[in-house]
Amino acid sequence: MTCGDSPPAEKVILATTDSLRTLLTQPRCALGVFVPAGLHPPRAERRQLDQIARAGADLFEIGIAHHDASLDGPVIQAAYRRALSHGNVLARALRAVEHAAGLRPTVVMTYWGPVSLHGPEHLARLFADAGAVGAMVVDLPDHQAERWQTAAKDANLHTPRLVPRKIDDTGLATVAAGASGWLYAPASTAATGYRGPLDVPSLADFTTRLRAASPLPVVSGVGISTPALAARVAPLVDAVIIGTPVVRALMTAPEQAPASTTTFARALNPHATTETRA
Repeated sequence: MTCGDSPPAEKVILATTDSLRTLLTQPRCALGVFVPAGLHPPRAERRQLDQIARAGADLFEIGIAHHDASLDGPVIQAAYRRALSHGNVLARALRAVEHAAGLRPTVVMTYWGPVSLHGPEHLARLFADAGAVGAMVVDLPDHQAERWQTAAKDANLHTPRLVPRKIDDTGLATVAAGASGWLYAPASTAATGYRGPLDVPSLADFTTRLRAASPLPVVSGVGISTPALAARVAPLVDAVIIGTPVVRALMTAPEQAPASTTTFARALNPHATTETRA
């Protein structure tokens, strides 16, 4: 598959659900990178994914554009609007997932709207066939959780869950019982793209609570806006997910997205190099 002027990264096929657990149980903190699908033409998008993988991404989160991204801040909402304006949202997303999954373990990030529109069973199968190891529905309605989890399990997809900071013990037990892959602990209670200070002690308490409720790995994102903050969060979790810093680059100066990724990768693992990554 051609990827423009840059040579494609050597592909490492990791499209199994076990690959996600292997990655998240390593001693070091992994770096996940969120990329909204359909932001650029397919050829450019493939090249960007190749470059981000080489720059230090250990896993990809591929976002499905949605018109009501209520948990996201202005940068990701703008990216979604641009992707929606290009049309063929699902087809573009599946192409992005397929390419990303040939590089790193890949989880789809979506709102319930697209799942409801296309049908949980149908969409879970499409994601799995494209190579995704999981799909996280960030606003999964409680009354649809069982149906979604069954559909995903039948398709051999993990069902990571975003856990609200204020969830009570009963709700946490329910969410943990239906989750697989990971539990997502937002570093901030604000929308994505938050650039203020983080209450790291509060996040530490929350991740401890999640680990007491479930053996699943814990990952964190939302508000981890700088490499320094990523380094502070890393000891608490199994992976740090960055979104807005890379999406901002992809929106305005795509050639800078790999460099942004590298700065975060080095903050998480200062003694590692990215030059030999496949």
